[in-house]
Amino acid sequence: MLSSLLRHGELTAAKLAKLLGISVQAMRRHLRTLEVEGLVQASATTGGPGRPSYRWQLTAKAQDHFPDGSETFALGLMESLAQALPPHAIERLLSQQADAKAAAYRAHIGPGPLPQRLQQLVDLRRLEGFVAECSPDPDGQGWLMREFHCSVMRIAEQFPCVCDQELRLIRETFPDCQVDRVHWRLEKGHSCGFRLLPRPDAGETQSPQP
Repeated sequence: MLSSLLRHGELTAAKLAKLLGISVQAMRRHLRTLEVEGLVQASATTGGPGRPSYRWQLTAKAQDHFPDGSETFALGLMESLAQALPPHAIERLLSQQADAKAAAYRAHIGPGPLPQRLQQLVDLRRLEGFVAECSPDPDGQGWLMREFHCSVMRIAEQFPCVCDQELRLIRETFPDCQVDRVHWRLEKGHSCGFRLLPRPDAGETQSPQP
C-alpha cells in the first residue's frame, strides 16, 4: 500500500483497492490503521454532487519506511573531499558545520536550567537518529550524556575527525559547561559519552527525565 502511494502520489481507497486486488471496505480499514500510525493522510475532494471523496497520500513519517541512501552519499562526499582537500581544510569545514548546528540547537533549546536544556538536546538527537539519554554523572561530576546508536557511525569509522566535530558541537551548544568525552565507540566502547560539568558561575537544578 505504501509503495503504491509512493509511486502514484495520491489515490482514492477505491483505486488503491483495485491496484492491490482487495475490496474497498478492506482497503478503508487498512488506510484507517495506517492513518492512526501516522503513515498516511487524507484530503477531501469534491467532484460533483454527493459526498466528497478522499484521496490518500503518504506522510513525511512514511518516507522512513523506504531505503535512504543519504549515508552512502555523505560517505562518498567525504571521500571526495579527502582526495581534493588537505586535512586541515576538511577539519575547518567540519568545525564550521558544528558551529552552525550548535547555533541552531541553542536557538531551539533557548535559555533555561541546564537539566532542561540537556533533555531538549536529547530529544533533538533522538529525532536525528541517535539513541541518546542524559542523567546525573554517577561520579557526582555534573551530567553524563550518552549515545548508544550514532547516525553517523559508518562515516566516523573512516573519518574519525567527524567525532571531533561532535565534541565541538556539544561544547558550543553548552558554552556554560566544561564538556569532555568519556566514552567513545571507536575505542570499542558500547556508547559515546560526554560529561558536562557546569562552570563555576552556572548552577544545577532538577535531574532530566530519562
